[in-house]
This record gives sequence, structure tokens and C-alpha cells, in this order.
Amino acid sequence: MGAEEKKPGYLLSVLDNRCPRCRRGKLFIESNPYKLKSNVKMNPKCPVCGQPTDLEVGFYYGTAYVSYALTVAFTVTTFVACWVLIGFSVQDGDYRLLWWGIANAVLLIILQPLFMRLSRSLWLSWFVKYEPDWKTKPIDAELTERVVKEQMDNW
Repeated sequence: MGAEEKKPGYLLSVLDNRCPRCRRGKLFIESNPYKLKSNVKMNPKCPVCGQPTDLEVGFYYGTAYVSYALTVAFTVTTFVACWVLIGFSVQDGDYRLLWWGIANAVLLIILQPLFMRLSRSLWLSWFVKYEPDWKTKPIDAELTERVVKEQMDNW
């Protein structure tokens, strides 16, 4: 029996912005999320398996909800961490709650490019399933038939 390739994990492939079908190809053209002019420019197809990344017109509008959930989860996490580690009180003369709010807002601004990419990667992974035999099986025609080439980039 030949050496089997190890199945890439879902969480690591999403965090590394990999194609959900093969979990190997990079979704984004630019690897640096802080190059803001090309931050969310995606490869039209996975460079490894050929899976289209834009499934239909307006497909990525749903990522706004995912990004919102990520930022709310991050904010709740930083709030609980500060509450447990530092503590808050109503009669706080040190304005700890205000300082937490400012620090959280700054962190959210700094992490926004990462949240945008992660939300796109998550969103796509919920609609395109992992295919262990991606080398031999063709791309799901149900997903590719929703692409209307005449309407792409027609905003």
C-alpha cells in the first residue's frame, strides 16, 4: 500500500485561508492581509483543484454576518478576560471599563483585515464541502452552474 496523504484539518485550512474543497490551494492572491489595496482579492479558482471561489453574484454579502459574529465573539472574549484579570467596578476611579473599550476598539481596527479574510474563508467552507478524492472527482456541477459569467463584476 502506498503512502497516503494526510487529510488537512478543517480548522487549520480555514484559518490559513485554504480552498475548502482540497484544503491545499490559497484562496487569496496576496498572502499579506495588511496590503489593503489587494486585501480581499481572491483567486478566481483554486490554484490546486480548480474550485471556483465566486459561486454566484453577491455570494460574499453573507460574510458581513460572519464578520459581525467574529467581532462580537472577540469583544466578549476581551471583556471577560479583562473582567477576570483586572476587574471592573461601578465606582472605578481608574476608568478601567473605558480603557478596555478603547483598547478593544483599537484591536478591532487592527484585526479587521484578518476578520474579513477569515469570514470569507468560513463562508465559502460552509457551501463547498471537502472532497478527499478531489484529484479524480470533478467539481460539483450544482455549485458551478450558479455562476452567471455575464453578471460577474456587474455592479
